Amino acid sequence: MSILDQFKLTGKVAVVTGAGQGIGKRVALAYLEAGAKVVLAARGVDNDNLARTAAEFEAQFPGCSMAFACDVTSQSSVDALVDATVERFGRLDIGVANAGIVTLKGLEKMDLEEFERIQKVNVSGVFLTAQACARKMIDQGEGGSIIVTASMSGSVINTPQKIGHYCTSKAAARQLAKAMAVEFAEYNIRVNSISPGYIMTELVEPLTDFHALWEPQIPMRRLGNPEELMGLYLYMASDASSYMTGSDVIIDGGFTSV
Repeated sequence: MSILDQFKLTGKVAVVTGAGQGIGKRVALAYLEAGAKVVLAARGVDNDNLARTAAEFEAQFPGCSMAFACDVTSQSSVDALVDATVERFGRLDIGVANAGIVTLKGLEKMDLEEFERIQKVNVSGVFLTAQACARKMIDQGEGGSIIVTASMSGSVINTPQKIGHYCTSKAAARQLAKAMAVEFAEYNIRVNSISPGYIMTELVEPLTDFHALWEPQIPMRRLGNPEELMGLYLYMASDASSYMTGSDVIIDGGFTSV
């Protein structure tokens, strides 16, 4: 098999959570372009974005994608997502636990309910998504790839914005991915995480005051674009990374190197 063929996803089926916009949308697009069938998942409040993305992809890749409203903090909702994927496309090979949330509030002002809400989406949501995907992959007996969207915030504490709750959750998600990599290796299920830096998504773009504070801290002196992550997500999903598991790859323009 040629090196380029190793990156193809022809015949494979992927689930991507948080796929209505931002990084998740670009990951889903990369997988469709590489030949996969993709199920786009997002929570109910994001249904407008999900519907628009699903319509856009259906026009580009007819019959190759499906939208599914999913609450990643609900085991029954995540199980339904996986069941619907297999019912529609016959199998599951790639699971991307990408859904996540953040608020800008200092830890001294944050109540327990809000702190736990962040952890529930960013950590429990990763656990439930990866677990449901792994169970299906184990049943199929052909292995698979699970990719967790962590963050450079799992390795450093960001400033000047106060997001200690988010840093905590992403450090946990990264370590959870490593633990799953070890436990799932016997089933030939690979688990890796990707830790993006400051990326110009639809949610980050309006925060122009922060851009001016962040950019001098980044050696490349700019924020990244979501499209600059697509190749890494494709690599981790494809046969090109068949011996890679338990790894976390930071892609941040050099931010955590200084």
